[in-house]
Amino acid sequence: MQANANFTDPWMQTLGLLSVLSGDTDSGVNDLAAAVSQNGRKNCDLPVMGKRFEVQVHVIDRPSQSTATVIWRDPTRCSYGDQIWHASRARLAGVCAMSGRAIQPGDAIYKPRPCRPAPLNTGAMILRTVLDNAVAL
Repeated sequence: MQANANFTDPWMQTLGLLSVLSGDTDSGVNDLAAAVSQNGRKNCDLPVMGKRFEVQVHVIDRPSQSTATVIWRDPTRCSYGDQIWHASRARLAGVCAMSGRAIQPGDAIYKPRPCRPAPLNTGAMILRTVLDNAVAL
C-alpha cells in the first residue's frame, strides 16, 4: 500500500452523489469531502458549546468498568452501531457529546478506542459521570 495514497471517504462520496442527484449545487459536500481527504479524519466537526448538533449517543453495554459500547449517530458524518469507548483523562478542553457540558483537561472521560482506520469521531468525549448516570437510568 502506498503511504501517501489519496483516501476518499465512502460516506462523503455518498453524500456528494445524493446532493448532485437532488439538484443541490451549493451544499458544500464536495468542499467537505476534499478537506477530509486532504487533512484526514481528525477535522471532523465535533460538538461545540452553544452550538446545536444532531449527534445521537446511546450507551448499550458496559463490558467492563473502564469500557462502554456506544451507538454514535451523526446524520452528516458517520454512524457506529457498536463502538467501544474506553475510560481516559481529557488532554484537551472540549464538550461532552451526551450532555453538552464543558470538559477541561484532566477531567475523567470516555473516548473512542483507537483503531485503524481512525473513526471519524476520534476526538469526541463523554464525561465519565454523564456516561455512568446514563447507564444507571
